Amino acid sequence: MRADGGPHVAPVWFLLDGDDVVFTTDKRSVKGRNLARDGRVALCVDDDRPPYAFAVLHGRAVLSEDPGELRAWATRIAARYMGEEKAVEYGERNGVPGEVLVRVRVDKVTAVGGVAV
Repeated sequence: MRADGGPHVAPVWFLLDGDDVVFTTDKRSVKGRNLARDGRVALCVDDDRPPYAFAVLHGRAVLSEDPGELRAWATRIAARYMGEEKAVEYGERNGVPGEVLVRVRVDKVTAVGGVAV
């Protein structure tokens, strides 16, 4: 959420950990500063394959700068998007001081399937 109360919209690489959504970001970025100030989060995840679907997840962000946890999650997230062969490289780049691990504790989900039916 922006300081003026409006939504801050940005794409993120993420993974699910149980009912939580996990991603990393630079703590000095607009996204990182907004999350530190106000932990309310809404995420939209879409399925870009016909017949198309999406889910909107609402929750609260819990931030961590624990180096081991940050590096481990950055590597796991990178494996999802870049493949196992580049996971360590991206994990080392994104799991460093100045980055923050964001764990969204989801408390509400709205999902719609078969959008193009």
